[in-house]
Amino acid sequence: MRIAYITAGAAGMYCGSCMHDNTLAAALTRLGLDVLLVPTYTPIRTDETDVSQKRVFFGGINVYLQQKLSLFRHTPWFLDRLLDAPRLLRWVSRFAVKTQAADLGELTVSMLQGEHGRQRKEFDKLLHWLKRDVQPGLVNLTNALLSGMVGELKRRLKVPVLCTLQGDDIYLEALPQPHRQKCLGLVRQHCRTIDGFLSTSHYYADFMSGYFEIPRERIHVVWPGLDLTGHGGPRPPGDGRPFTIGYFARICPEKGLHLLAEAFRLLRQTAGCPPCQLRVSGWLGENNRPYFEEVRRSLVEAGLGQDVEHVESPKHDDKVRFLQSVDVLSVPTTYREPKGLYVLEAMANGVPVVQPRHGSFPELVEATGGGLLAVPDDPADLARALRRLIDDPAQCEKLGRTGKEAVHRHFHAERMARETADVYAHFLGERGV
Repeated sequence: MRIAYITAGAAGMYCGSCMHDNTLAAALTRLGLDVLLVPTYTPIRTDETDVSQKRVFFGGINVYLQQKLSLFRHTPWFLDRLLDAPRLLRWVSRFAVKTQAADLGELTVSMLQGEHGRQRKEFDKLLHWLKRDVQPGLVNLTNALLSGMVGELKRRLKVPVLCTLQGDDIYLEALPQPHRQKCLGLVRQHCRTIDGFLSTSHYYADFMSGYFEIPRERIHVVWPGLDLTGHGGPRPPGDGRPFTIGYFARICPEKGLHLLAEAFRLLRQTAGCPPCQLRVSGWLGENNRPYFEEVRRSLVEAGLGQDVEHVESPKHDDKVRFLQSVDVLSVPTTYREPKGLYVLEAMANGVPVVQPRHGSFPELVEATGGGLLAVPDDPADLARALRRLIDDPAQCEKLGRTGKEAVHRHFHAERMARETADVYAHFLGERGV
């Protein structure tokens, strides 16, 4: 039984959803399932082996041109394929990454209108390929913003269609009115047709049940899992370096680097605070470079410039080395994170975390025992939690060890794939996977 797993590229960024989808598709394949990971908009970007199909559907150039110019809604498919070339899409992504969700209202509405929107030709191409060449027994959309195709998927393929919920509200809430409300209404309408849902956390399943008006019992929770290859080796000795606080995530306001910087400033100004430093890494797009420079400037002005380091980590091995070089990780997001892969990656390498008490973080910390929680959007409380670990090395070491054991025992890709396969089997019935 073939599974068509349709994901969305993130304009050249390292994206948690893309990385989750790629890891899951690879793990499902290792279990023996016939899974095709199908990218849309742009090629996906991951620091692991990319298992996605080389062809990109709904290529970002075609989608945009068809939105703006009626001529491109009627061009022949062979011409469209030239504009969908992965190399071209990657190049254009360098500029598209600067586009904000707030600028994409009309385009998002059109995409959610499916066969009635301006990108009807793109839906036809994907459905034609799926029916003729793939013939899937089940389709898994990896976010609800792709749900404009669900009606045609079910009509033409006559197979179960599932949808993974893993951050849809964050994009929708960034849209301006009236586009936001119209998009939300369209997604809610499509959700009534989708056969079932998967969520990356219990928190997000509960929240999205209300947000998209989905009966809670229709949402199956499968916690994320990591491909643990390369993770968990012995950490290098500290060699007398000061206590190191790490940040590893996309560098942008919503991930909260500015909150961590302020907590670091408060921490360093606390009487009797031992020496400590801040190391920062993760994807930094040109659109967020001014934000990063402002955060760094604030620390320089506070006299802490020599204690802050930015580290490039473009590859998987670089990421692991970075995580193993810090004593604690903190990514104090301003939004309610539905997954938190960076939390699991830190724990996989024996690094405890200090995270805000919202989103998926409380259940991840409770399930692993690998960290502490702080009041969201409160740098002073975050500083106090970090100070606890600085002052108590034994507790810091215990949290790191406990979290590592839990992640290697349960939060791995094989478990995630088995549980996902069980959900698929539930909808496939006697046909099995």
